[in-house]
Amino acid sequence: MNHSLLIVVALFAVVTAVGWAVSHWHLRGADLSAFDGPVGERFSRGDLPSDEAQAVVASLGGIKQVLKGTPMREHTAALRRYMDGIFADRHFEALFVPVDAGGVRAEWVLAPGADPARRMLYIHGGAFMMGSPRSHRTLTTRFSAMTGGAVLAIDYRLMPEHPRRAGIEDCRNAYRWLLANGPEGAAPAQVVFVAGDSAGGNLTLSLIAWARDAGLRAPDAAVALSPLTDATLASPSMRANVHIDAMLGPLFGKLARVPRWMMLWGGWLQTRINPSDPLVSPVRGDLSRLPPVLVQASEVEMLRDDAQRYVNKARAAGSPVRLQTWNHMVHVWQIFNPELTEARDALAEIGLFLAEAAPARAAGAS
Repeated sequence: MNHSLLIVVALFAVVTAVGWAVSHWHLRGADLSAFDGPVGERFSRGDLPSDEAQAVVASLGGIKQVLKGTPMREHTAALRRYMDGIFADRHFEALFVPVDAGGVRAEWVLAPGADPARRMLYIHGGAFMMGSPRSHRTLTTRFSAMTGGAVLAIDYRLMPEHPRRAGIEDCRNAYRWLLANGPEGAAPAQVVFVAGDSAGGNLTLSLIAWARDAGLRAPDAAVALSPLTDATLASPSMRANVHIDAMLGPLFGKLARVPRWMMLWGGWLQTRINPSDPLVSPVRGDLSRLPPVLVQASEVEMLRDDAQRYVNKARAAGSPVRLQTWNHMVHVWQIFNPELTEARDALAEIGLFLAEAAPARAAGAS
């Protein structure tokens, strides 16, 4: 081995060692394995996936077709178009009203008879890089109908065009605005909910902790569907479930083979936020004094243990947080309603939870 090659090898070894050391002592955060283990309610409609569930999995093949032959630099734009078009042919029994929510693009989703004083902030998923109010209308219309209120679906700024903090700021600004403004103009909210899925679930859980610390009115309840709670990617199911997660596995399976310390560095460089910061890893923050929270996750998805760890830690801190899990379901299966029975079941559970937290007024009540 010549002298130059020896220098290169030595430098590589030093950089690797330093990278590992920084990730180990600074980026990965505390060990949360004490909060592993099943908790909450488990739901199942059989030992095998139903025909409906298999049809949903088969439909996910469209993602591969979209990306096939598409240059890597165009993947994000292609996935955004795909997500916005999945339910484009649906007819919804609701009004969609564009609005500027304190500087944040959004739309009001109003089912027939929606009470403007009952409001929900909905934060869509999409890996912080895709998704929009349009892509999630199967959920926002259902939330408006079952809460009897107005849903503010926000179009927060996405990566990579904008930094990760921009989306967080948009959620906070929209929440402040929602407290004081409804679909009919300026008026205080009487009931407030927050909900989100996947990346939006992460933003939801981050938001409710921020609202508590900022001294703002807490939501009456919050809902997180298949949330990412730990940006350090420490949950065991992130790797254990990669081959059985029909949605996230094909998209992120290759990343599961990358050493975790490299992933931590990548996350830090991409967002300029320490992955163990509660700002992006809600499970690593103070989970006391939270409002009622319902978390739903699939038992076969990569984010299952993110949900379990968050709920276990929050409950240990005395917060009224619940977990419900379903078997055989894809990530955020609730969006495939009404055609998927388990999606209808999950939404029915959410409806009961929200009604218990803030019952709707009877028609004609003052």
